Amino acid sequence: MTPSPCRTLLSKPVFLAPLAGITDLPFRNLVSRFGAGLVVSEMVASQEMVQAKPGVRERAELGFGIENTAVQLAGREAHWMAEAARKVAANGARIIDINMGCPAKKVTSASGTGASGSALMKDLDHALSLIEAVVGAVDIPVTLKTRLGWDDRLMNAPELARRAEGAGIAMITIHGRTRCQFYKGRADWAAIRAVKDAVEIPVIANGDIVDAGSARDALRLSGGDGVMIGRGAQGRPWLLSQVAAELAGQPVPKAPEAGDLVDIVTGHYDEMLRFYGEELGNRVARKHMGWYLDDAGTGPALRKRVLTSRDPGEVLRLLPEALRDGERAAA
Repeated sequence: MTPSPCRTLLSKPVFLAPLAGITDLPFRNLVSRFGAGLVVSEMVASQEMVQAKPGVRERAELGFGIENTAVQLAGREAHWMAEAARKVAANGARIIDINMGCPAKKVTSASGTGASGSALMKDLDHALSLIEAVVGAVDIPVTLKTRLGWDDRLMNAPELARRAEGAGIAMITIHGRTRCQFYKGRADWAAIRAVKDAVEIPVIANGDIVDAGSARDALRLSGGDGVMIGRGAQGRPWLLSQVAAELAGQPVPKAPEAGDLVDIVTGHYDEMLRFYGEELGNRVARKHMGWYLDDAGTGPALRKRVLTSRDPGEVLRLLPEALRDGERAAA
């Protein structure tokens, strides 16, 4: 069998998962600067992207031409999936990822955006028609992200993986839960092994991976070729580089502290202001700033001042004090 074109990504087998409203261009750029094998855009609805509805094209265009970046597409109609794939490839996308794992009701419900995401696991023939349409539309690698199944009675990820590989999918990521679990309970990394045994393309384990220890356990239990980290990277864009180093037996870079941490966080905030504009950027940045401050151990009063300020200049003045507040408390 011809080696997968995604094998080269596995030199750093720790990838950033797509997270709606979080893995935007400023955050992905920051994670990439620390080092990641692959970063994936926020999910983009294929039909809306092609028809250029406000806000969707902008998300789709993030990361075009940037090395080790995948644009993730979702949808239920082969025509729109193929058209969206052609459009993002023409704009310079390096990799296209197909979303068949999102559990959100608005994505999986027929009354929502069209019974896409993990709902496609209930109809593998239809799922394969979408995969074939995307793979046939472009010359760049196409990957797939999905779950173990729809529910405990329909654990069909191995069958989907086999058929996807046959259709030309270059790599598959499995979140170790069913759709009906959403994010409850624990990810079942051992259940991913059945997918790994079913295919020869790389298989990436996802779900509840938050540090090197959990990454190592996920790889051991799943037999996977790499891991994908999502929520664990919130407020810790350096985490993927730390996990990758530890898995490789290399010196693990320390998490930024003191002035280095201030520079990173203020730089991230500045980039969000430039990307979104000051008013929207300040609002969108609050969740990221909150995670940074929580990780730093900032006191509640100062944390509240940073996160409620509507003045970006004031936020930038407060951040150095806020980030060092936790250091003083821990001393």
